Amino acid sequence: MKYLFLLLSAITFAQQTQSVDFKTVHGQITINAKDKSVRGTISYWFDVLKPVDTIKIDAQNMDFSDVELNQKEIQFTTNGKQILLMSAFKKGTNNISFNYVAKPKQALYFVGSEENDNVQIWTQGQGKNTSNWLPSFDDVNEKVIFSLEVVVDSKYQVISNGILKNKVNNNSMIYWRFNMQKPMSSYLLMLAIGKFEKQTQKSNSGIPLEMYYESKDKSKFEPTYRYSKQLFDFLEKEIGVKYPWEIYKQAPVRDFLYAGMENTSATLFSTRYVVDLTGFEDRSYTNVNAHELAHQWFGNLVTAESSKHHWLQEGFATYYALLAEKEIYGEDYFYSKLYESAQQLKFASRTDTIPVLNAKASSLTFYQKGAWALYVLHEAIGDKAFKKAVKGYLKNHSFQTVNTQDFFAEIKKVSHYDLNKFSKVWLKTTSFNTLEANALLNKNKSIQVLFEVEKLKNKSLSEKEVFFAKILQSDVYFTVKEAIVNQLKLEKFEDKVTLLSLALETKNIKVRQAVAASLNEIPESFRLQYETLLNDKSYQTQEIVLYNLWNNFPEQRARYLDKSKEWIGFSDFNLRTLWLSLALSTPNYSINKEQLIDELINYSSSNYEATIRQDALEKLLAFNIINDEVLLNLVKATTHHMWQFSKFGRDNIRRLLKNAMMRVSFERILPNLNESEQFQLNRLVKE
Repeated sequence: MKYLFLLLSAITFAQQTQSVDFKTVHGQITINAKDKSVRGTISYWFDVLKPVDTIKIDAQNMDFSDVELNQKEIQFTTNGKQILLMSAFKKGTNNISFNYVAKPKQALYFVGSEENDNVQIWTQGQGKNTSNWLPSFDDVNEKVIFSLEVVVDSKYQVISNGILKNKVNNNSMIYWRFNMQKPMSSYLLMLAIGKFEKQTQKSNSGIPLEMYYESKDKSKFEPTYRYSKQLFDFLEKEIGVKYPWEIYKQAPVRDFLYAGMENTSATLFSTRYVVDLTGFEDRSYTNVNAHELAHQWFGNLVTAESSKHHWLQEGFATYYALLAEKEIYGEDYFYSKLYESAQQLKFASRTDTIPVLNAKASSLTFYQKGAWALYVLHEAIGDKAFKKAVKGYLKNHSFQTVNTQDFFAEIKKVSHYDLNKFSKVWLKTTSFNTLEANALLNKNKSIQVLFEVEKLKNKSLSEKEVFFAKILQSDVYFTVKEAIVNQLKLEKFEDKVTLLSLALETKNIKVRQAVAASLNEIPESFRLQYETLLNDKSYQTQEIVLYNLWNNFPEQRARYLDKSKEWIGFSDFNLRTLWLSLALSTPNYSINKEQLIDELINYSSSNYEATIRQDALEKLLAFNIINDEVLLNLVKATTHHMWQFSKFGRDNIRRLLKNAMMRVSFERILPNLNESEQFQLNRLVKE
């Protein structure tokens, strides 16, 4: 009987949204950090539009009990991916409720440990993964109004979608109840649990803007969240449609999988963007901030009905983020970013055979070519018509799913622009229309100069030196000066030293950083000038310069190490880990080497985020500082949820296993590993 129902359901699932309309859901979930599990009680209200015998709710690897339809027991089964509810469902409103238990393999992540008192639990449902921790809908076309009650230990804060309606203490637990007022796709549901503090501002339209941070990062609040209110107010005005939700929250979480994620009313972002005043220069959250906020309209208010139309989310968010940054940083910034993406797209089009309107298109295509398409369209039909079309598109399809033709229908109402030709050039072919792009870029004077610089790439330095000197001393936008420095990389030092000196004299951090990065070999005659870069307010520049100076001038190493011994750098300790590895590799430097080795190895342990661990491991391996603890931490990397870090661990273990002594060392630490770590190491040993 079970298999018959599974067969029937396979036929009916494709049409479920035509037969059943899920309206609202109330869930109460308890999250256990120790065993990384979720227990919950779920209640869905739905309308049956036409009789059906099986209804499915996506639920990955869950156990169910007390399954009831309208408060009466109902037959059900599971297939590991869904719960299948079986009954003679008739037209009308119904309620289904059940209890469930899950140990999610993805989408709900547990970071830190209770031993270190640094637990964070957060979700990432990109596309369709929420069903790993909450029975819900992988199909983005099924939009539901969520109400979620989250039960956690009283020492933690909870962030979720919508307004916090209630917060009740019950012994050592707190019940946090969040309500949404409007329907949304399940993948946009979120949780973040940890020890957070927050500051709240209000938008010009009265929306509360809650900005979270860990207490240790309080001093970094302003540079991290700089321009947040300005971005919000600009986008609401520019888009012309009121922000669709009642509140907007932002929170950084550790070991996040992406730069950011636009969950409905609540963005999560990576802690790499939690920066101080110096870090802001190289690693500002501004673009990610604007991009995820733009998604609250493009992706959340209106959602692409399928991956084929994904550009309606990412292209729009990329373009509107750029418009918001233009408001803050100016037109030269705006055009320089368009130029940069045009260069990337032009290069990629040589090998990329998948256009924008294809579910398998690359991120570069969806994001940057999608944004370019919108810019071309915006310029072609004019600002007034473009804004009117976007406003109509959002208003007419609010809280629904959309496709490209839905957007085009609004363009047709305001313009006679040839959308067939536009679609063919920008959405359906893989080539990049450099001619049209350059014509638009040429509206900016700095880009005009940049084009002149680029034309000289194959000219001898003697032919362009005077022109380059003039540009470096002008007030043209800094990216043009960067381009000049980059053209000088292969020139003989004695031929380009005057231009490099002029570049340093610009006092621009980015131009000076380009000089720092362009020189691996530094002549003694240029040492004093190059040393001035150590004082730049840029952790990225300082990292490049400290290493290059240490490498080029062995007799000066102690002086460089003394100057930088208190440096920390970004929140990923980039300068500290570099200093440790350089200090350990400097003969006769008067330090306690064992203490420094212990510190560097500690950064490679699971006490820290993956980026810190990988950076420390890279330096330990590069400088051949390897013991059993280092190998243990390398194996632990292989089980991490961030694929880049786990791949780094596997690749380096493979390399080390080629050495017979290292193979013996790995076999020696095997008993000290947990079950999943043993599995990974055994697999690599047997390859």
